[in-house]
Amino acid sequence: MSTKEISTNKLSNVRTLLAKAIPQMQMALPKHLTGERLSRIALTEIRKNPKLLDCEPKSFIGAIMQCAQLGLEPGTELGQAYLIPFYNSKNKQEDCQFIIGYRGMITLARNSGQLQSINAQCVYSNEVFEFEYGINEKLKHIPSLAQKGEFIGAYAIAKLKDGGYQFLFVDKEKIYKLRDEQLSKIKNEYAKKYSPWASCFEEMACKTAIRRLFKYLPISVELQTAISADEAADRGEQNNQLFTEIQTDIEVDNVDVDNETGEINETKINDAISQLN
Repeated sequence: MSTKEISTNKLSNVRTLLAKAIPQMQMALPKHLTGERLSRIALTEIRKNPKLLDCEPKSFIGAIMQCAQLGLEPGTELGQAYLIPFYNSKNKQEDCQFIIGYRGMITLARNSGQLQSINAQCVYSNEVFEFEYGINEKLKHIPSLAQKGEFIGAYAIAKLKDGGYQFLFVDKEKIYKLRDEQLSKIKNEYAKKYSPWASCFEEMACKTAIRRLFKYLPISVELQTAISADEAADRGEQNNQLFTEIQTDIEVDNVDVDNETGEINETKINDAISQLN
């Protein structure tokens, strides 16, 4: 069997699993995002990064289900979440890892209703930056519009519903250590360049500060779920339990799929959804 035929078979398998997962995704998704749209986005990510086809299919669907549960769209365009191939040394296979992006964390925090606002920034050596913890906490940051200098860290700041503020600074050593640990889990050099740590370093540094700040903030159940999933990704774990809960016995065999666009026949899917209601 040729390499092209193998890839075609893998893609067909993923499409079938996505079709079976759509009814479950639809039940979890917010109104602005549909199962069909999330399925198309997933297939687009495969076209952009073919190494995702080398991942164990259920791990890929599990990652998509995590996106559905949190209402986040994967992909670099929005930066809400990423699908990254990594080698699972425990299972001796390539798995798809779900990683929440900086904008995904911001979205979930704002949707929780627990905060008025939340933001994060990277800090560089040529910028004015002062902070102080204690009874009289303070934070001052004046960004440089010219030469920023060397990266020294990132901070996150949240405005609470009562009007107070909470902030946290994370130095570069902690951020670099986390980045290096994450990149070391991606054994394939081609796949490594798709890691957000390689392509969106500043956003991942800001996300690191935000996630650590969450420990000191009132957060929603959805946000707690997101943090747990993200911490599991840091440990090189993938939550595939989500996929095992999918009702794969729904009759969606011979689903009509457009080979070019990856779009799935909606009539079949709607029939499957009705079986869940």
